[in-house]
Amino acid sequence: MDLLNTLVDKGLRRELPTREEALAVLATSDDDVLDVVAAAGRVRRHWFGRRVKLNYLVNLKSGLCPEDCSYCSQRLGSRADILKYTWLKPDEASRAAAAGLAGGAKRVCLVASGRGPTDRDVDRVSETIKAIKDGNEGVEVCACLGLLSDGQAERLREAGADAYNHNLNTSEATYGDITSTHTYADRVDTVQKAHAAGLSACSGLIAGMGESDEDLVDVVFSLRELDPDSVPVNFLIPFEGTPLAKEWNLTPQRCLRILAMVRFVCPDVEVRIAGGREVHLRSMQPLALHLANSIFLGDYLTSEGQAGKADLEMIADAGFEVEGAEQVTLPEHRAAAGGGCGSHATSGCGTHESAGCGSEEGAGCGSHEGGGCGSHEGGGVCGPAAVPAAETPRTDLVAVRRRGAGTDLAPNA
Repeated sequence: MDLLNTLVDKGLRRELPTREEALAVLATSDDDVLDVVAAAGRVRRHWFGRRVKLNYLVNLKSGLCPEDCSYCSQRLGSRADILKYTWLKPDEASRAAAAGLAGGAKRVCLVASGRGPTDRDVDRVSETIKAIKDGNEGVEVCACLGLLSDGQAERLREAGADAYNHNLNTSEATYGDITSTHTYADRVDTVQKAHAAGLSACSGLIAGMGESDEDLVDVVFSLRELDPDSVPVNFLIPFEGTPLAKEWNLTPQRCLRILAMVRFVCPDVEVRIAGGREVHLRSMQPLALHLANSIFLGDYLTSEGQAGKADLEMIADAGFEVEGAEQVTLPEHRAAAGGGCGSHATSGCGTHESAGCGSEEGAGCGSHEGGGCGSHEGGGVCGPAAVPAAETPRTDLVAVRRRGAGTDLAPNA
């Protein structure tokens, strides 16, 4: 169709689509979804080939957040039965990170719940960054600690952090509907602080919170203006015990259209499928690799994800390859401009979501709450049990993380 041809041409030139064109992508029918994926896939392959970057989350401090983000399982007043623990020691965090790196992850994302770090917290995280980098040459480290105060981004950079994640999550017009304890402007300010300190900025969104198409386009256009190196796309995990527990608004086709729209608006940035892919994309996850060039490996912050082995098999079966540590993530023109995300062979960008609840990619402050089929001890995509009707919420795919960081059990990677 003419719309898709126009968007491909613009994507190959890094030209911004119009708002009307972006809205039109979201309005396409399920009958056209493969055409939309094919068109956006051309843009993805032009800038990133068939490489998939793997990222691994380490939840440094879980639960008990004073912020009231409605989507987050770690929020103030959350009744979600998640793991709760205080700061991991540097050696504990380093051991947790090692599992993800052994599984093929190129970047470690260090996340902590809370409004933002104290100076002592920055010291703790700095020690953890050193412990991880001392034992793993070339690893990228991204921090996601919430709202930053003056000077903290610079200290993280000096400690060896490559990137900082802080998601906008939704449009400025509706931000007050999901959070009252901080503002949209606070989030923008933190992304700008990361940029100014020389960290690779990572900022994305959460879809499925009841927002309109206009809200989705607004937040993605705002992200394009902020120009992060990495844009994580989270799909809300409606965690029981949170205000948005009943918000089951997404279908696999809707998720694919959202990812395609993000790719058309941000053609040459690292688009990451973050929390919720197992829950909402389900068996259509491989199609999403034609749109995004980055995923999280294994479990998320407070929820289980697909088994790491299943992630690697999915990537290979779909005809993609895991990006190596020696490969540069971003296209040459962005890397040359000083962008992170692997702008150097040994350093990279970060990812993550966070804000109040150190959230991280994920929705439900599981931020990743990726949730997913890890609902069985082994992790993997769901088993052979009876499949519910398409319109039935897949609450069976949301499983609280009970392994890895903060536990005595081996992590999923």
